[in-house]
Amino acid sequence: QVQLLESGGGLVQAGGSLRLSCAASGRTFSTYAMGWFRQAPGKEREFVAAIRSSGGSTYYADSVKGRFTISGDNAKNSVYLQMNSLKPEDTAVYYCAASRLYYSDYSDYKRVGAYAYWGQGTQVTVSS
Repeated sequence: QVQLLESGGGLVQAGGSLRLSCAASGRTFSTYAMGWFRQAPGKEREFVAAIRSSGGSTYYADSVKGRFTISGDNAKNSVYLQMNSLKPEDTAVYYCAASRLYYSDYSDYKRVGAYAYWGQGTQVTVSS
């Protein structure tokens, strides 16, 4: 089992930045990829970014490309999401997730069903 704990959320003005962290514990050696998702009230959980545990390949939703950067530190079993140029539409609860599945097509990691473990979420609010 993998346990995930997000941190770093908060309230920020539009155009500002936040850095989210996700600390993983448990049997992390079996994790192939880590992802970030977000969910606004009344909406479905949507993909934000993902990174492979081996090799560091990354994948981003079109809505955040050029603004967000996902990175990982295998030694610390942590994954990060640097969010710059934040917009009000980025407001949501952000979730960290871990996948035990390997996909040759990186885009498959955008699916919620690819992830077996989820953190409790951290609130990000962007004011105009």
